[in-house]
Amino acid sequence: MTPSRYRRPLMVLAAVVAVLSLIAVAAVMALAFAGSVAPAWITYTALYGLPAAFILMLLLVLDGVAARRRAGRPQQR
Repeated sequence: MTPSRYRRPLMVLAAVVAVLSLIAVAAVMALAFAGSVAPAWITYTALYGLPAAFILMLLLVLDGVAARRRAGRPQQR
């Protein structure tokens, strides 16, 4: 599916998006606990960042499984 040279950057991107989204979730919760409303961009990051990171990681896992199956298959003639 994806060339091996793109796997590592996609993995790093998914991890960064996940960490930033978790920070945004924590910020939204802290602001709500303090009684104020979080800015829209923080709420947007919290709502859409984690699913995007999950989908990226799912694609990477599926690509890894497919790569292992291709590598383990003997040449058939």
